[in-house]
This record gives sequence, structure tokens and C-alpha cells, in this order.
Amino acid sequence: MTGTHHRFNAETRVLHQRAVRTPLPDLDAERVFHEHMMAVADARERRAELLADPDVPLLDAHETEFERLADTFERRCRHIAGENYEEVAMAYYRGDRDDRIGRLTAYYVEGLWRIQQRTTVSEFLFFPLILRYPDSFTVNVRFASGYTTPESVRYESAHHLTEDLCDEHAEAFYEDSQYSQRQAAEYISATAQRIREAFPDPDETAFEERKYGGIVGAGGRRGTTFTTMLERVDPERDRFTDTVTQSTLVEAGAEARRTEQAYLADDEVVI
Repeated sequence: MTGTHHRFNAETRVLHQRAVRTPLPDLDAERVFHEHMMAVADARERRAELLADPDVPLLDAHETEFERLADTFERRCRHIAGENYEEVAMAYYRGDRDDRIGRLTAYYVEGLWRIQQRTTVSEFLFFPLILRYPDSFTVNVRFASGYTTPESVRYESAHHLTEDLCDEHAEAFYEDSQYSQRQAAEYISATAQRIREAFPDPDETAFEERKYGGIVGAGGRRGTTFTTMLERVDPERDRFTDTVTQSTLVEAGAEARRTEQAYLADDEVVI
């Protein structure tokens, strides 16, 4: 998918205030969902390890995490649309198709393209919301203007410094950046555990204890400053009264509005 990311731009209607609802009809489906969420947790832990290493550039740490996230997105796309999922998404963008599979595939492809922009675009916040219900889960791929939330941890990147500093100040900024990255690494590692707690192993956890769970995250950048946040979310117990037999787009839901009010400033715009 990397080679075609540049083609998926200026296309927000499929993302705006929508989420993908995917059924969890049996234990096998729950296992697959759990595997995907553990991959997300593992990716965060790996980013933390690399951020804490002074010999690894910050961008390498972010790219390593992105590659793991991309793998989960691409597996989801292949499950929905097959190996030619990129062509399916492009057909949707061209207006050649507007069916369920086209919309779902375009949702994930567009979301992944925008996630990749996190480290290159300033004032652009990745703000995902993932929720587990008894018979399904939702993935709400959101983005917002701005770069931080009240709960976010900030860290600096010397690589993104555009000012010409004297040697003394440049060295001080580099040392401060390394310290902030180590602090952020501790936080990011801890948030990986929050993901594991929100979505426990279905083979080791009773259904009553695993049927609801959720997380909201945020990651952005302004200039040399990067931010990260991840918190648990309690899903609305009565959100869905119907059952679902196949993945479909749904409205974002009350949890999306609640997390936007809690973590975003009033003047920030959600995509």
C-alpha cells in the first residue's frame, strides 16, 4: 500500500463522523480481534523501546510503529475486499462504485494514508476510538486540527528543529529532547498495557468481563513537539439494539462526541 498512499488525499466524506462496526459472532472472531489489538499494543511497546534508545532517530521509532499498524489495516482490507483492495478503494474515490465493500475499503485506506502523515504534517491530530460490544466492535478513525489534548504527554524531536542554534544551545536542546523522549517512552509503554486490559484474551477471560471495553488515543505534532495520549473508554451499554452479520459503516456514536468534548478544544475541527 505504501506506493499508492499519495493518491488517497482530499477525501474525507467516508471518514467524517463514521465508524466501522464489525461483528463478533463467535470465539474465533473474538480471537482475531484480540490478535489485532495485541498487535497495536506491541507496536506501541516497540515505539517506546526505540524512543528510549538515544541512537535511534525519533522518526524511525514512529515509522516502525506505523509499519505494524499498516499490517493490521491491510489484513482488514484483504478480508473485506481481497488482494486487489487498493483498486476497490480507487474505484470508490473515482465514483465508479458506492457499495458497502467500496465504502469500507476506502475508509481503511484513507485512514491509513492520513495516519502516515502524523510525523510530517504539523497541527494534525490522529484521534482514534476503538470500542468493544458484546457482539461487535467499532473502529472510529478520526483526525482533528490541533496537535495535543489536556492529557497528552509531550516530547521533542531535535530532527525537526529548523532554527540555527549555536553549538551550546543546540547541544542543550538535543539533551532535552532525549530526556523528553525517554519520559514519553515510559508513558507509551504503560499505555500498551491499557490496551491489553481493555481487550483481554477471550480464551482466558469470562465473557461478562470482556464484552465491553474501549480506548481513545491521540497523537500529533507542532514543530519540534510531538504528543501522545491513550485512555480507557467505557462504551455505551445500550448503543446497539440490533445484531450485525457483516462489517458496515455506522454513525460515530455518543462515545465519539463525549471523547471529542473531553479531549479537544472548542475550535478544533474533527474529520
